[in-house]
Amino acid sequence: MKLALLGCGLLGGSTAAAWRRSGCVSSVRGYDLAPARVERGVALGIVDHAAASVADAVAGADCIVLATPVGSMAPLLREVVRHAPVEAIITDVGSTKVELVASARQLLGDTFARFVPAHPIAGGADSGIEHASADLFEGCWVITTPEKETKADALQRVEANWMACGATVERMAALEHDHIFAAISHLPHLLAFALVHLVASQADGARKLQFAGAGFRDFTRIAASDPSMWRDIALANRAALGPELARYRRQLEVLQAALDAGDADTLERLFARASQVRRNTDLGNGGRGEHDA
Repeated sequence: MKLALLGCGLLGGSTAAAWRRSGCVSSVRGYDLAPARVERGVALGIVDHAAASVADAVAGADCIVLATPVGSMAPLLREVVRHAPVEAIITDVGSTKVELVASARQLLGDTFARFVPAHPIAGGADSGIEHASADLFEGCWVITTPEKETKADALQRVEANWMACGATVERMAALEHDHIFAAISHLPHLLAFALVHLVASQADGARKLQFAGAGFRDFTRIAASDPSMWRDIALANRAALGPELARYRRQLEVLQAALDAGDADTLERLFARASQVRRNTDLGNGGRGEHDA
């Protein structure tokens, strides 16, 4: 399979490296708005050819992977549909699906049937293709969200590629995907960003952060993630994320009322329930730093 990689960062580079190592890919043509990223990919042996344009990258491709921030994918699809081979499979690694699928349906026309929306639940603490790893997806979930128009052969090929990398593939509707990840990924990132911003904005914020321990570090690790990427994710999934944030605010209001009233029973009941769930529930195998980079 000849792969066109559009977006040469951690996730895109790891996808190319993992698919190549598993024997799914024979060659990789890479394109990125920042040419230096592609050149690093070439130097690392992840990318074979640094393309000067989207048209150059997708020429002769059997499969095209969109690995840019989700906010950039719709404009990219406009270029892809103009230049991609008719039979090429198009897929992505984005964190949101409803908005992207709607854009793809509108922009791709008949080619939409060759589009396989996908989301590998993986990432790392360091960004950039120089940190890409062929091992990144081992033991992780990859979610696919096929539509009724999706060609079976395209879907099976993309899923087979991910399984060859050691991932577990789960199919679900795009709407369900976005609701699930609004709660377990996108909302936690918002909360981490908000807490660090809150503390840092206080007059004595630097003094407080000086003494931050493991609890604060663990809770806020993901606040070091790429701001522009998470801006795009939050906006793309705002239909699902907004209600989750509202529910969380109502939960905080319960805690505020209990604190103000000195209501120890309510606090303990809530803490005990959360502690039991956290200790006794299998949180899945796909949480290795999802999209930190």
